[in-house]
Amino acid sequence: MANRPVHFIWLIDCSYSMQGDKIAQLNYAIREAIPEMRSVAHDNPAAQLLLRTVTFSTTARWHHQTPVPVDDFTWQDVQVDGMTNLGEALQLVSQELQSPPMPQRALKPVLALVSDGVPTDDWKAGLKAIDATPWGRKAVRVAIAIGGDADRGVLQEFLGNPELQPLDANNPKQLAAAIRWASTAAVKAASQPVAGPAETAAKQPYAPPVLPDDDDDDVW
Repeated sequence: MANRPVHFIWLIDCSYSMQGDKIAQLNYAIREAIPEMRSVAHDNPAAQLLLRTVTFSTTARWHHQTPVPVDDFTWQDVQVDGMTNLGEALQLVSQELQSPPMPQRALKPVLALVSDGVPTDDWKAGLKAIDATPWGRKAVRVAIAIGGDADRGVLQEFLGNPELQPLDANNPKQLAAAIRWASTAAVKAASQPVAGPAETAAKQPYAPPVLPDDDDDDVW
């Protein structure tokens, strides 16, 4: 069977509130999760896992713009800078969820949003742009809230499913577990064939993980 692409897109908050230990631990967690993503991809040979990254701060930009096969992917650390323009990041991603450039034969994309704060631009317009695309509606969505200041309401709306909740990462141990889960369980869910045009994000076939207890001395 020919490989069908699974496009995995990280949307990473790089605002100033992420500086210090948060951004360092996030870079470490994603870098360490790449081998596990490769393992999941090898267990699903009919799917070709392709990775890329959008960062958002005072502006949104592609950190890895060209989709890279997971076997060839090397994480490049992100740096903090400025505000939290999530809406601009969602607009960027929405352009990639059209057909074309998204191939008709693709499997469900994965959109993994990580943030520790409150958007500083029109995030609702960005989310509307995502939801207006066929692949945006079909996408497997994951949201990770870093620390107590993250706007969980925004992350909940991004998920688009009242039965799903953002993952709370209140310390490095929880962040590592959340990134690991987003990198593996979401890819497994996305590797299943798309049922049909009526399928929406509300039917995502995965269950939230049980993260480690919040007993870490280093709490955000």
